[in-house]
Amino acid sequence: MSYSADRSALQISIRLLLFVTNRSATQELAKQLQDRLGQLPGDYPAILEVVELEERPYLAEHYKLVATPALVKTYPQPAQVLAGEDLATQIEVWWSRWQGQAQLASEQRGSSSSPEPTQQPSATMLQMSEELFQLRQEKDQLLEQLLFKDRILAMLVHDLRSPLTATSLAVETVQYQEDMETPLTRQLLDQARAQLRKMDIMITDILEAARGTAAELVIHATETQVGELCLAVLGDFGPRIQHKQLQVQTDIPSDLPSVHGDGDKIRQVIVNLIDNAIKYTAPQGQIWISALHRTTHKVQLTVSDTGPGIPAQDQERIFSDSFRLVRDQQQDGYGIGLSLCRRIIRAHYGQIWVDSRLGEGSSFHFTLPVYRA
Repeated sequence: MSYSADRSALQISIRLLLFVTNRSATQELAKQLQDRLGQLPGDYPAILEVVELEERPYLAEHYKLVATPALVKTYPQPAQVLAGEDLATQIEVWWSRWQGQAQLASEQRGSSSSPEPTQQPSATMLQMSEELFQLRQEKDQLLEQLLFKDRILAMLVHDLRSPLTATSLAVETVQYQEDMETPLTRQLLDQARAQLRKMDIMITDILEAARGTAAELVIHATETQVGELCLAVLGDFGPRIQHKQLQVQTDIPSDLPSVHGDGDKIRQVIVNLIDNAIKYTAPQGQIWISALHRTTHKVQLTVSDTGPGIPAQDQERIFSDSFRLVRDQQQDGYGIGLSLCRRIIRAHYGQIWVDSRLGEGSSFHFTLPVYRA
C-alpha cells in the first residue's frame, strides 16, 4: 500500500518505507504520517509505503532494524532509519535536509531526465538480502542441530562406556576362575571378550569422529615403542585370529627406533588396521605385519592381508568420512575407522595409504616420525 502527496507528478520524490508488525493496528499511524507529509512545504513530495515485516523479513535484516514501527528513507541516498513513537516529529526535523538531498539528486540527473528508479532499493539487492537472510536462518538451525547431536553423542558414549567397562571386568574375573575352565566356557568367554573389544573400538571411533567436527585432534606426543604396540594389539586379537585359523607373520626388527607420537592414538590406528585385516581375510588366510626404518626421520608400518582387495577407484575414497564400499554394507561399523586413522597419522605429520588389487589382498602403510632425544 502506497501513499503520495498531491505533487507526486514531479519527477523526483522522497521514498519512505514504514515497517510495522501488524498492518491493521498501524493504519492510523500511516494515515497520520501521510497527512503530515502532505502539509510539509517543498518541491519534492514523499511517497510512503507500508511494509509488514512478517511478509518481508529480509528487509529488516537489510536495514538492520531493531524496533517497530520504523521509518526508512530509501531515496535519495543515503538511506536513513527513524524509529520510535514520534515519527511525525522526526520527519519535520529531517524534512528540510531531505528536500536538499532530493534537489541534489535532481541536479545530478541533469538534462537527460532519466526516469527515477521505481523501486528503492533495487530488486536485485532485495533478492540478495532475502537469500542472505534465509541462509543465515539455515546456518543457525544447522548449528543448533550440530550442538544438539554433539550433546546427545557425548551422553551416549559416556553411558555406553560405563556398563562396557563393568562387563569387561566381570568377564575377565569369570575367565580366571579355575572351576570355570571348561572348553565350552572358555569359548564363550573368548567370544564375549571379542565382542566387548569390538564395542570399545566402535565407541572410540564414534567419539573421535564427533570431536573432529568441532576441534582438532589433541596429540600428546612422547617416545613410543610402536613395535611393542603392534605385538600387544595382536595379542588382544588372539581369540579372533584363532577362531578364523589365520596365519599371522610379523617382521618387526628388534632395533626399530622409537617414534615420536601419542601411544593411545597410534594404538587406535593399529587396532583399526588389524581389525579390518581380520574381518576381510577369509578363514585360513594370511596376515602380515611389518615395520622398517624407512629413512633417518621416518618409521613405516604395514598391515597386509589376503582379503578381497579394494577397487583402484576407491583406494583414496575409503579414507573419507563415512565412505563405505558396497561389500561393507552388511558389516559392523560406521565407515569412519579409516578416516580417523588418516586424521591421526596426519596429526603426527605422517602419511597413510593403501596398495591393493582385486582378489589379491591389501596392504595398508603408514609412517611416523622417529623420536629424537
